[in-house]
Amino acid sequence: MTDTKMWAADPFWGLGYEWDPQWLLTPSQKALQARLIDLCQTTLRDNAVESDKKLLFPRKNFEALASLGLLGLNVPKAWGGLGENHVCAAMVVETIARYGCPSTAMCYTMHIGAVAAALFRSHDNPTLQNLLKRLDRDVFIGTLSYSDPETGSHFWYPISSGAERVGDGWKVRKKASWTTSAGFADWYIVQTTSPDFGGDYSDLSCFLILKDEVKTEPSKWDGLGLRGNQSGTLEVDNVTVSGDRLVGPVGDGSRSNDETVDPFFMLCSSACWNGISLGLIDIARRHTTSKRHADVGMRVCDYPTIQDYVGEAVIDTNTSRAFTFQMGRAMDDVTNDCDWSIHRDLACLPRAKMLHWMWQVKFAAAKNVAHVSDKMLHACGGTGYKPALGIERYLRDGKAGWVMGPTNEVLRQFVGKAVLLGFESLDYWNQAVNERILHNELKKLDKDAKKALAEKLLSEAK
Repeated sequence: MTDTKMWAADPFWGLGYEWDPQWLLTPSQKALQARLIDLCQTTLRDNAVESDKKLLFPRKNFEALASLGLLGLNVPKAWGGLGENHVCAAMVVETIARYGCPSTAMCYTMHIGAVAAALFRSHDNPTLQNLLKRLDRDVFIGTLSYSDPETGSHFWYPISSGAERVGDGWKVRKKASWTTSAGFADWYIVQTTSPDFGGDYSDLSCFLILKDEVKTEPSKWDGLGLRGNQSGTLEVDNVTVSGDRLVGPVGDGSRSNDETVDPFFMLCSSACWNGISLGLIDIARRHTTSKRHADVGMRVCDYPTIQDYVGEAVIDTNTSRAFTFQMGRAMDDVTNDCDWSIHRDLACLPRAKMLHWMWQVKFAAAKNVAHVSDKMLHACGGTGYKPALGIERYLRDGKAGWVMGPTNEVLRQFVGKAVLLGFESLDYWNQAVNERILHNELKKLDKDAKKALAEKLLSEAK
């Protein structure tokens, strides 16, 4: 592979490889990256414009990705996949978002998360194994459905869900407020409260649901950005599935969240935001180095202010990229390079110990893309405001980063509370009593109010 980044027959018009952390990639991963950039140039980038204008799910792009074996990126080679690691997953998503289509990158992120959830508990489940073997052959697209209309971005709290034992199988119900690829994916990993649920919302289970078993409203999706990803409502309306559709043991949902779904989602979605930031910088470089002001004889890039904008954007984005790839490498180190066989031991959860680092990765990437998108618009001036340049679409796509659950508000509070009050203070499922607040509020009650409250509590206790 040449050291010059190519765009068809010409050198790439954006940042070259000298601004990419190529030393993190193996020779085969570099070759895959080059093929993917070429695929973005010939196919994915043009389809991105069409998806944005017409609200089209990017299935044509998934067909192109399948031609490179990318739907089975992390699937073991013995099952027909590429057997790649976390660093490669981050690189692939970043590349798709940067050079090709951010909507495709986000749909692909959710696919990778669903594949990871299936791989996590596939060892004794032939149904999951057969699914994983057909991903590229059949362009068999997966996604995750974990949100809930009652709890918003607190997606780990699925109030509007449930499952019950029915003979040898399960009757599953699920309502989701946001499901990427809803109605267009071929299979779904959904999370519900467990069968025999007794009120403890940490008791969660995961199920494999197929396309013809969900109700969706794809025609209602009309987002500000990421307009091709068809993120909308989904319902599984008391669908009865066979016993092998349970993904892992009953009650395995929180382990699946912490070990696979959250780490892969935050790694890959962060790579998506980094890719959008880089795509914006690439466009700004091309525009500012070619646009001239005839009155002063200077290009836009000759102005110190523009140089400052671009320099800061590159530094901040590469800081975020370094953090993202560092955590990818860290997860590679603790999983023997993403070896799924370690999870034959159901208690083996090495990624979960790094979850608080992944919160920081997502926050940093989503915060950075919001800043970079604004500054690259400023650098390109009035021309950047025109859709034809491409800044406008990337800017809209990047704005999804901050609000995508877990939102940046949720993440920074998680980190702040964990640092100041300990991890036990996070209380995901609202089970711990904050006695400081309770006693403070009780002090405000007069004698009669305290008596009335005591009688009410005694009545409820009985």
